[in-house]
Amino acid sequence: MAINKKQLVDLISSKQDQLSHKDIELSVKTMFNSMSDALKNGDRIEIRGFGSFGLRFRKSRTGRNPKSGETVNIQNRYVPHFKPGKEFRESVKDAGTKTSQ
Repeated sequence: MAINKKQLVDLISSKQDQLSHKDIELSVKTMFNSMSDALKNGDRIEIRGFGSFGLRFRKSRTGRNPKSGETVNIQNRYVPHFKPGKEFRESVKDAGTKTSQ
C-alpha cells in the first residue's frame, strides 16, 4: 500500500490534537517544498536516524521508446536519490515478511 500526501496529513492529524488539520497540512507542504528547493540548489538533506537525500548524475545514453521501439537520446540529468539511515533500515528490515502473511 502506498501513502499519499493527504493520507500522511490525515495520519499525523489523527495521532495528535495540538495542531489543527490545516496547520499540519501547511507544515507537511512546507517541508516537502523546502526539501525540493534544497535539492534544486544542489544541497544534500540529512535527517539523522532516517536517511539522506541527494542528487545523482546520470550520463546521457541511448534508450528505446517501449511502445514504438524507436531509439531515443536521453540527456544528462540529475535524479533524486535516497539513502536510508541505519536506524531506519533496521526498523523496516522485516516489514516485507509481515505484509505477505
